[in-house]
Amino acid sequence: MWRTAEFVSPKHPDKICDRISDKVLDYCIGLDPNARVAIETMGGHGSIYVNGEITMKSTTTIPVPHLVEEVLETTDYLQSTQVNIVQQSPEISRGVDTGGAGDQGIMVGYACDENDEYVPEEYRLSRSLCRHLYDKFPYDGKTQVTTRDDRNIFVVTSFQNVDRVTLHNEVSEWLKTEDYGLMLTHANPAGDWTQGGFDADAGLTGRKLVVDNYGPRVPIGGGAYSGKDPSKVDRSAAYMARHIAVEELKRKGLKECYVYLSYAIGEKEPLQMTVHTPDKFDNTWDIPSHYPVYPNEIIEFLDLKKPIYYETSQWGAYGNGFKWDK
Repeated sequence: MWRTAEFVSPKHPDKICDRISDKVLDYCIGLDPNARVAIETMGGHGSIYVNGEITMKSTTTIPVPHLVEEVLETTDYLQSTQVNIVQQSPEISRGVDTGGAGDQGIMVGYACDENDEYVPEEYRLSRSLCRHLYDKFPYDGKTQVTTRDDRNIFVVTSFQNVDRVTLHNEVSEWLKTEDYGLMLTHANPAGDWTQGGFDADAGLTGRKLVVDNYGPRVPIGGGAYSGKDPSKVDRSAAYMARHIAVEELKRKGLKECYVYLSYAIGEKEPLQMTVHTPDKFDNTWDIPSHYPVYPNEIIEFLDLKKPIYYETSQWGAYGNGFKWDK
């Protein structure tokens, strides 16, 4: 079977927007652990727009342009960062205030036994290669890995400010750490690349949701993660579904495990709470009752009222040793 996944570097325009949104979120939670935050960022070509809702007890002004500066490591956008932030809708707040979900949605958790990270192997390889290249060349970049059953792989990689020969050689160096043969490498297939990031392309929060999850093998249910506080179940319940998937995989000795949680906005009780595996005849069962699935229970169990989210926006939410990975 052939399987493909991609990954992008933290300097990719969409990832920059994810990082800005989560930088703002972490700042707010650092001031008020109960802050309600939903921030979307769009940027590119000299301008950045930070838009959304924030409600918190602190009266401190949120220094959004300076948070953007910290992410971009430049002051070039200080004057061109436009901010439009209002308070959370009271109609949403009244449901969350009573412990209900901050939105409706279906969240999918996943785990497999293909590696120690419990993520699809093609996804792990693509992320591993992207990290290797980014350590050498900290610029805008993408990787893509296709695996086959014969343990030979195809690699596509495009990285800014690296010539083709050097990039190809670095792929070969990375491959020495992996037990795979290399069938084909496309290194900067469109030619050498010098203009990247916001200078070349626009970015948007949440557009790399597949990268933030498990790659294209696993269905995606809810919305984007970045910029959302844990009262939004499309983030917190997705993390909990991942934790349950890892635990059930290990408990039952499975090869793959999918977990599904769905909610109605303002309600505590999930509408769907199921575990599924394709490698057992009796392959669907209810989530065991000892797992917390109410929104406030999830937040407490995973300790989500802390400024931990910026880290998740750089290299994916799963397989990086976060509490929900264990």
